[in-house]
Amino acid sequence: MPGGFLGCDHYRGDVEFLLYLGGIVFMLIGLGLSIGLHEVGHLVPAKLFGVRVGQYMIGFGPRIWSRRFGETEYGFKLLPLGGFISMSGMYPASKDAGPARGVFRALIQDARSANDETIAEGAEERVFYRLPVWKRVVVMLGGPMMNLLLAVVIFTVLASGIGLQQGTTTIASVSQCVLPAGSAQTECDADDPASPAAEAGIRPGDVLISIEDQPVSTFAEATAIVQASPGEKLAVVVRRDGVEEELTLTPIAAEREITDASGQPVLDASGEQVVREVGYVGMGSQMGLVPQPLAVGPQLTAENVGRVATLVATLPVRLWDVGVSLVTGTERDPNGPLSVVGVGRLAGEVAATEAPVLNRFAVLLGLLGSLNIALFVFNLIPLLPLDGGHVVVALWEGIRRAWAKLFRRPPPAPVDATRLVPLTVIVATLLIAMGALLLVADVFNPVSILQ
Repeated sequence: MPGGFLGCDHYRGDVEFLLYLGGIVFMLIGLGLSIGLHEVGHLVPAKLFGVRVGQYMIGFGPRIWSRRFGETEYGFKLLPLGGFISMSGMYPASKDAGPARGVFRALIQDARSANDETIAEGAEERVFYRLPVWKRVVVMLGGPMMNLLLAVVIFTVLASGIGLQQGTTTIASVSQCVLPAGSAQTECDADDPASPAAEAGIRPGDVLISIEDQPVSTFAEATAIVQASPGEKLAVVVRRDGVEEELTLTPIAAEREITDASGQPVLDASGEQVVREVGYVGMGSQMGLVPQPLAVGPQLTAENVGRVATLVATLPVRLWDVGVSLVTGTERDPNGPLSVVGVGRLAGEVAATEAPVLNRFAVLLGLLGSLNIALFVFNLIPLLPLDGGHVVVALWEGIRRAWAKLFRRPPPAPVDATRLVPLTVIVATLLIAMGALLLVADVFNPVSILQ
């Protein structure tokens, strides 16, 4: 017998490990597809506008596979932490090929030499920097916009195809009496008044069909009617054991803590839960995945963009907090920044829980959607080497050209962004340092959403 129990525990442990690994693999595949589509967002308009694209690569570091189709080499590299396309002539061809003195001058010269190598003989006109400003902006925004579009699709599938976790119309519990709001009392005393739901004869398992001839499809809709009707007799139709029954329900006026459609507390400006006098009947609903209208997907996307934009705007403070938590061992902010390792760990935790499969898949989809929002917002930061930096360079050239045209001056020379290489190196170094900090924190002081 003991051996049998040990065998069950061992089997359960193996299953949990495989599920945990499956969650990580799911997120890695999703990340790879997100990066790949991001680069497709750059690749397609670049080719449509006639720019010669030498490489389309997913990952960085040593090449593990590639194949050339036409003039473009497509492939994968060892570290799946990003991707790139190599467009011909991102910057004007260099004129000064002399020796460079000083570290920054050497960096600029190296960047110019590397840029010159992308300009193929006979294709000098098929370069990125010669494109009109609006076309360059389209090419550079194509990647982030692809992530935004992918996020909209993911959140729409999540909200409308699977559903969001919220109260359903199936009754889970009925209070036998009315207890004061915030009371620690859990059992009814003899002198406690009976709850309106118990008096009306509502039972756990009943399914709400309508209230006062108004069909209800979610518990939130039923709650809204009840809360707005203290002291009024309400005709309630429920389905019980497949048969519809009509009951009379009279909500009482009571102070109650307000929650949203998903059952989460509604907080005021000071962070305290909102308490109001509303209609109360004393019944609770079963939680479930409730499909939403198609408009909810874009709405969720917009809300996530706002949250991630706020995180990026406060990134230095958030990173400082991560560093402090790492050193002191205190709990990290679950809404703070994560590395790929952190996202993978969360995905593994979710996949290994005992929740229904559809619920776990919904959470994994939500993580993948949020990851694409992060790629969208982060790449719009107006600093090289990020896409937003290239957009700023193109817009600056457009402003210079418009200014010259306004005052009838000769068109200015194309902006030589290689002069910004020192700043680019600094930004890249900071990004690497940020990634290293988050990676170490996610290994030694990880965030868990299951605590």
